[in-house]
Amino acid sequence: MSVGFARYAGVVLPAISETRYIIPPLHVSATYAVSLSVTQLVAIAVILCLTWMNTRGIEYGRIVQNVFTTAKTAAVIGLVAIGLVWGTNAGAVQANFGNLWTPTPTAPVSPGLDATSTIGLFLSLAIAQVGSLFASDAWNNITFTAGEVKNPRRDVPLSLAIGTAIVMALYLAANLAYFVTLPIGAVQSAASDRVAAATLEAVLPGVGGVLMAVGIMISTFGCANALVLTGARAYYAMARDGLFFRSAGRLNTVRVPGWGLAVQGLWAALLVLPRTFDATTGAYGNLYSSLLDYVVSAALVFYILTIGAVFRLRVTEPDTPRPYRAFGYPVVPALYIVAATGILVVLAFYRAATTWPGFAIVLLGIPVYGLLRRHSVDRQRAVLQESAPSAR
Repeated sequence: MSVGFARYAGVVLPAISETRYIIPPLHVSATYAVSLSVTQLVAIAVILCLTWMNTRGIEYGRIVQNVFTTAKTAAVIGLVAIGLVWGTNAGAVQANFGNLWTPTPTAPVSPGLDATSTIGLFLSLAIAQVGSLFASDAWNNITFTAGEVKNPRRDVPLSLAIGTAIVMALYLAANLAYFVTLPIGAVQSAASDRVAAATLEAVLPGVGGVLMAVGIMISTFGCANALVLTGARAYYAMARDGLFFRSAGRLNTVRVPGWGLAVQGLWAALLVLPRTFDATTGAYGNLYSSLLDYVVSAALVFYILTIGAVFRLRVTEPDTPRPYRAFGYPVVPALYIVAATGILVVLAFYRAATTWPGFAIVLLGIPVYGLLRRHSVDRQRAVLQESAPSAR
C-alpha cells in the first residue's frame, strides 16, 4: 500500500520517481536486486510515519482511519458519478452491452482454451476473482481490534456486514462506470491496468489522470493505516497465547502494542527495498506486486479453514456460548467453502507461478510456530516449577 501511494504521488510530483536512486540497484541474484529510490524512500516514510502515529495511542489511528476512509469513499463515489453522469457514451454502451450473448475472443486461459467455451468461462471467472478478492481482503480486520471496541458483540458483526456490503456496492458501481465510459478494447488495453485513470482521463482530458492519482493516494494511505493499526493487534493476541514473540504481547504507556507496531513497521519497511529484475528488458519491478498475488491464494486457504472450524466447533463444543451467529448456517458457510475451494484449485493449476509461492511462504511458518510453541510450553513449565512449594 505504501509503495502504491508513493508511485501515484509521482504523478503529482514528478520528482518522486522510481528511476531517481539514492542507492542504485545492487543485484543479489539474476532476478532480484536491492535499491533505494525516491519512490521507495517515500514509501518507507509513510510506513514509519503511520507506525509512529499508532504508537501514540488508538485515538490517533482512529482519527486518521475515519478521515481517510471517508475521503476515499467520497473519491470512489465521485469517480462513479463522473463516469455514469458525464462519461456515458453510446459507443461504449453498445460495444459492451449491445451483444451480451455473443462471445468475444479473449486471451487464452491456457493453450487452446479461452472464455468462449463453458470450461474456459468457468476458469476465467475463477481467475478474475483475484482482483475482487484482494479489493475485499481487509473485510475481517475489524476483528483484530475487538478487544478495544466498546460493544464488540453488536459492533463487530455490524462492521463486518456493513463494511463488506459498501465495498461490494462501490466495486460493482465503479466497474459499471468503466464499462459505460470505455469500450471493452480500451478497458483491456489501459496503461498499467489503470482502468480508473483511463476512465477519468476520457471524461476529463488532461486532468483526469492527476485526479485519479490523488484519489488513489488517499485510498492507499488510509488502507496502509488500517493495516498498521490492525496488524499489530493480531501479533499482540498471538503473543498473549504464547504463539509469537513475547515482546509483541506488551502494551506501552498509552495501552497499545508498541513493540508489535515497531517490529511490524521495520519488517514492512525492509520489504520495500527488494526489487524484481527482468533480464530481457532490463526493467526493475517491485516485490510488492508479487506479494499481492501470493497473498490472495494464501488468504483463501485460511478463510476456508476458519469457516470449516464453524462446522467443527458446532459438533465438538455444542454448548459453548456463541455471541456471533453464522448467517445462513449451514448453507451459506458450506457454499462459501465450495466456491473458495474451486477458485483455489483453479489458481493452483492455471496460475501456479503466483499461487504456489504463497503456499510456500505460509508453510515456512510451521517450523517457526513449532519453535515458539515449544518455547511457550517450556516457559510455562518453568513458571509452574518456580511457583510450586519447595520439597522438605
